[in-house]
Formats: sequence, C-alpha cells, structure tokens
Amino acid sequence: MTLGRVVGTVVATRKDPRLEGHKLLLVKPVTPDGKEESGYLVAVDTVSAGFRELVITVAGSSARMAEGCKDKPVDCVIVGIVDGVSLDEAV
Repeated sequence: MTLGRVVGTVVATRKDPRLEGHKLLLVKPVTPDGKEESGYLVAVDTVSAGFRELVITVAGSSARMAEGCKDKPVDCVIVGIVDGVSLDEAV
C-alpha cells in the first residue's frame, strides 16, 4: 500500500473493454508527512475519490483483488480515502 494524492484524471476513450465504466485517476505518491515523491500513478478508482484527496493505493496482484477489479488489466487501484495520518517521529 502507498499513500498518494489525486492530482488529475485520465481519459481513454479507447481501452480494454474490461476497463469500461472504471474511472482512471492520476495519483502523485506522497510520504506520510505529505511531501510529494517522484513519478505518477494511473489508478482505477474504486472508492469515488476526489481531486486533491489523500488516498491509499495498492499495486500488482493486490490491485487485481480489489472490489470490481478481478480478472481486469489493472496494476494500481485506489482502495481508500485517508482521513488522517499519524507519524511517530521517534521511530
């Protein structure tokens, strides 16, 4: 699982039929204290996330186990919207 922030949408009018009806969002990975990391992820949204929301993503085989993604060609899925993150600085 990784933390990320929704920074945009991805529109693909021609895509694998198994992706029809799935919203694709552009996610920027972030550290637990909210600093942006390099790169972007294209993720299938299963929780109706919104722009700038902090989300939890899963990738690989975990993504294909998410609700509605079984046997679909997905590699990254948004599976949660984060309410808050608590980081113990002593660790």
